[in-house]
Amino acid sequence: MDNIDMKQIQWFPGHMAKTCRLITANLKLVDAVAEVVDARIPLSSRNPEMDRLTNGKPRIVLLNKCDLADEKITKKWIEYFSGIGVTAIAVDCKSGRGMKNFIPTVKNKVLKELIQKRERNGMAGAVTRLMIVGIPNVGKSSVINCLAGSKRAKAEDRPGVTRTKQWVKLDNNVELLDMPGVLWPKFDDQSVAVRLAFTGAVSDDVLDIETLAMKLLVFMKENYPQSLTERYKITYDDGEGGYDLLLKIGRKRGMMISGGEVNTERASITVIDEFRSAKLGRITLEIPKEVEKCQE
Repeated sequence: MDNIDMKQIQWFPGHMAKTCRLITANLKLVDAVAEVVDARIPLSSRNPEMDRLTNGKPRIVLLNKCDLADEKITKKWIEYFSGIGVTAIAVDCKSGRGMKNFIPTVKNKVLKELIQKRERNGMAGAVTRLMIVGIPNVGKSSVINCLAGSKRAKAEDRPGVTRTKQWVKLDNNVELLDMPGVLWPKFDDQSVAVRLAFTGAVSDDVLDIETLAMKLLVFMKENYPQSLTERYKITYDDGEGGYDLLLKIGRKRGMMISGGEVNTERASITVIDEFRSAKLGRITLEIPKEVEKCQE
């Protein structure tokens, strides 16, 4: 994703710094931490400070929007997290897929020892409390609403809606402490920033949409070529880049302006929107092996 220059993406509203302090201050109120990530970018959509902020609390990762992600790669991510001692499950807040596994996984795996200890001490049935966290636009509020079976958490398709903490009661003596969305203050790795931009986790207002679309098309060409050609009915040579692909898509869709030129902005918006709505297919933007190589 580094073959096209892109301005530095920096997006850190002040309320997010406050959230980091809230997480640390409220850990004593909960038994575990549930972290919602985007299944298409499981590591890029995690706050790199979360390990430090949660201070060793038991955790469960919810790979949300799994219906948009490549199913085979999602399974690899579950194995990856298991390998580093973190339980992960695939869920989708819109279809409800995997949601019924959340409470049983928490009680029978993540907090099994704690619950058994409480039972031995005559505290069977005690309320289990989890803090639920996630960066903006991973669908955290929608996950909570699905689990609670109501519209308890405000959910909107724009980053940074949840601004204050709130308790949400679930069935089976489980309560969730919902925390505001949190994102890091600086994108040291621009490939991470671009992945976040692809999925909408970074506000579109700070992006060059045409550059973003070209980067996505290059990724599609290299990793999901069949999805690209089937969706847009185009052919291309190995040497063609993102701009060439964007022009072909614009022409194919009839997105022309006066003078016979392609409306590249309109074509770019279409490409990004169709990726986000899975019209390009189920696509995952990073795989565990790539991440491991980057960390070596």
